[in-house]
Order: sequence, then structure tokens, then C-alpha cells
Amino acid sequence: MKVYQRLAAAFAAEGASHVFGIMGEGNIYWINALAKLGVTTVEVRHEGAGLGMADGWARLTRNPGIATTTCGPGVTQLATALVTASRAESPLVVFCGEFPTSDAEYNQRLDQARFAAACETGFVRLATADDADDAVRKAFYLARSESRPIMLSVPIDIQQKEFEDDEPYQPSSTLLPTVRPGPNAAVVEAAAEMIAGSRKPVIVVGRGALWSGAGEVVRKLAARSGALIITSLMAKNWLSEDDFHLGISGSYATRTAIDLCADADCVIAVGASMNRYTTGHGYHYPAARFIQIDVKPHVLLYGLRSAECYLQADAREGVEALDAALEKRKFSQIGYRRPEIKARLAGAFADKTDYALESGHLDPRDVCLALDEAVPGEINLFTGNGCTAGFSNMLLNRRRPLVMPGYFYGCIGQMMPAAIGATLATGNKPGVLVDGDASLMMHLADFETAVRHKVPLLIVVLNNQSLGMEYYHLDAHHMDTALSMITTPDLGAVATALGGRGRMVSTIDDLKSAVAEWVAQPGPMIIDARVSVKVVPLFNRRIYYAKDE
Repeated sequence: MKVYQRLAAAFAAEGASHVFGIMGEGNIYWINALAKLGVTTVEVRHEGAGLGMADGWARLTRNPGIATTTCGPGVTQLATALVTASRAESPLVVFCGEFPTSDAEYNQRLDQARFAAACETGFVRLATADDADDAVRKAFYLARSESRPIMLSVPIDIQQKEFEDDEPYQPSSTLLPTVRPGPNAAVVEAAAEMIAGSRKPVIVVGRGALWSGAGEVVRKLAARSGALIITSLMAKNWLSEDDFHLGISGSYATRTAIDLCADADCVIAVGASMNRYTTGHGYHYPAARFIQIDVKPHVLLYGLRSAECYLQADAREGVEALDAALEKRKFSQIGYRRPEIKARLAGAFADKTDYALESGHLDPRDVCLALDEAVPGEINLFTGNGCTAGFSNMLLNRRRPLVMPGYFYGCIGQMMPAAIGATLATGNKPGVLVDGDASLMMHLADFETAVRHKVPLLIVVLNNQSLGMEYYHLDAHHMDTALSMITTPDLGAVATALGGRGRMVSTIDDLKSAVAEWVAQPGPMIIDARVSVKVVPLFNRRIYYAKDE
């Protein structure tokens, strides 16, 4: 067989079911071989969007997402999406064609190793035909073990060589350890001692806790220790059924959460990195001592400080061990879990600041609240980045099977591709993406990809026809806000022209009607909600106007 055929067979053996990207000279034979093996290629309109879809797939499944490009310009189109996936710690394998080894003047030549390094991406190059299996196995092993994108760079001419070995491919899973160490008993006892000596503990849960299925044991520990529960942005809305749930820790925290956390004397961070954003730049827990549970050997808190007690363990196993140690001590306390605290949490998410709206424009806060009520709780939620995140991340608080916020690398434009990839990974379960107009416009062409693949994704655009973050920056510094204003077409009409459905709405009743239409028949749809730029998200009020009301 040819090398490209063996490479395709190896990817299939690694579990590939979907590949996202654009076909070109550098990957055309490989894609054709994959199709014969039953692997679906999701042909996209931009290589970066394809990698973003693979990123969304990986964030949901925790298995390597797979993207592909041809050589040269196909690779350079991946830059922003690669860095975003790297910051998200998403395991990805990116099959990239490379210029022929025999043609040093090939027009699309590129030093792809240096490019990958600049994009915080691992690099594996297939140097000879005989190394085909090893190259694929190494790429998948590194993607899994390092939780980041790995570029597999395959020269065009090597793909066409003969592969002589007919032994079965051995997948990368055979290289991964099957046993992991349990929580260290001495560290567990030290952590239990800290909790037993606390009176106002807070448990911060992140993606690691969510991925490990630690929910019930976290709630059990919280009840025993009298702790409040709060999440990182990446675990938004998780465990919100608990009566003493504060919402998000850090940049999107409510004033009630900030005030309560300021009095905490012990923070138990479970699968949460406690970076500058989760800790409110170090201000949220000023009097607290930290216990951190994470699978990594060690993680520093924001400010380059170490937790007073660091327990390397799977989140669920670590919390179980900690709760068992407290039970052995017969320790239990009310702590924060008092009626007056519960009363303070009622209505904590309300934003009551009044703004004068332009005629024909909606208050984005009303849009979020109406949307949260109108979309059934079994439907997944995706939120974008930029200023609209200040509304969606603070006001969309309904418990849902999956909530996936954007944030990584701080760039707009990446969440529609991620939402498409994640929705495909769910088996096409319906989902709603709330994002901004400037963000959507970046990859609008790939809404048509969602149409071709019948992805049941509703995109609600909080459309203030501006670069929102820049608008508030300019306004706060008394500069010309008109520089940030960019008109957009009727995005509902654009969605219809691309083969999906769409509506532009300027009243809450119109919004509810459009959402009801989609709920009755989920499919690719865009709701263009024209909102007022005069309504400032609380996040932006804090950073640009020094207001917290």
C-alpha cells in the first residue's frame, strides 16, 4: 500500500470518525483514503475554522480532535486557532501536507516546524516511508499526554511512496500508563486539618472537577464543611442546583460573590488553575489559605504563589479522600451555609442599572434573560468572547447538560467553529451559541458548513454594530466612539441566503417567537438581535468606568 493509505488506516485505528479541514494537494490522497474507511471529512470554508471545530470536538470529548490542511498557506491560516487550542489545552492532531522533499523551490514551501513552535504547537515530521506508523502514534501520544495541538507534517512525495510493513497498527493508547497514583495520605490529612480549622470555606470547581465527574462528592464535601460553591468560567453553571452556589469566581463574579469570598478563610480549589481571572487578580480571597487538588504535579496560583496544601490527584478521587478524612474525624459544621447567606444569594445575578436605549434597540440583558427562559434546559449552551460575554456569562444561568464558554487567548471569532465541532461531537444534539456581531462575521462563511452538515445550532447575535470592548475603551477615555462602530447586514437574511434560517428581531416578543420556531424544529439558524451599545456590561463597567452597579 501507499504511505498515505497506511496513514489513513492509522488515523482510523486511533479512533478518528470526523476530520475538519480543506482539501488540497498536500492531503487529497489521505482524505480520499479516509473516506474509503468510513471517516467523515467536514469540508470547511476556512482552515482556521476547521481547526476551531476540531478544538470544540476535543474540548467536549477530551479525545484528540483532528484537523487537516494542505501545505504552506493552508498551514499559515491555522495560526490563531492553534494558539487558542493550545491555551484551551485541547488535544488535537493536525495532518498537514508539506512541500516535496525533492523540490526546494516549491511555491508553497514553509518551515512548518518553526511555524508550529510559534503557535505553541507540538511538531512531528514524517521523514521516511518506514516511519509512518511511528509518526502517527507519536502525534496522538503527544496530543493526549500533553493536552495540546500536535502538527503531523507529511511531505507530499513521501505520501506517495510504498509502505511495506503489513503488521497491524498499534495505537497510541498502548503507550499511555494504565495506573495512576492515588492521593497522598499525608497531604490529605494536612488538607483535612486546614478545613477543620476553617469557619468560612469556599470550594472553587473548574474543568478538571467537571471532567472527572466530581459533582456529587464536591456537594457532599461542601455540605460537611459548610462551604460555598463557586466555579471557574470554564465550569460555568455547573452544580448551580446547590442552594449555596455563588456563580463564577473572578471577572464575571457578582458583587454578592465578591463580598462573600472576601471573608473566606479557606479555599479548596478542585480542578481549577486559580489563574489571575479566577482569583480576580488576587483580590477575591485576600484572607484565605489554599488547598489545591489537581492531576498535574504542581500548579502555581496567580501571583506565583503556591497553595499552602497541594494535593496531586484526580479531582473526584482527591475530594473523596478529603471527605473521608473529615468523616473519620467526625467533622461537620454549618460554616457559610446559613439562612441569611441563602437569602443574600437570592437575586444576586440581577443587573438593575438603568440605561436609555436607542429607538428600535433591545437591552442585551433582557435578551439574555428571555433567551434563558425560552430555551429548554436540555439544550446545550455556548458563549463567545468579547464584550457580549459580559452579558451571556453573567445572565445565562440555567442549568444545562453542557455549557462551553469561550475565552482562550482572549480572541473573538473562535466560538462558532468550536460550537459546530462540539455539537457534532454530541451526535448533533441541539445547542445555542450567544455571541457578538464582530465575532460572528469573522467566520460567517462557515455557517454554510453547519447548514451542509445539518448542525442544530441556534446562533443568537447580540448585535450592537460595534467592536464593543473598544467602544467602551474609547468612551471611557473620551475618544471618538464612532471609530468602533461597524454596520452589519441583516444577519438573519444572510443565514437564509446561506441555506439556513434566520430572523432579525428588535422586540422581546419577536425574539421569543424566533426561539420558539427553532425549538420546534432545531437546525442551523441565526437570530440577529439588535441591541443597544449604550448598555454597558458589568464587566466593562468595572474595568473602564470603575463602577460596580
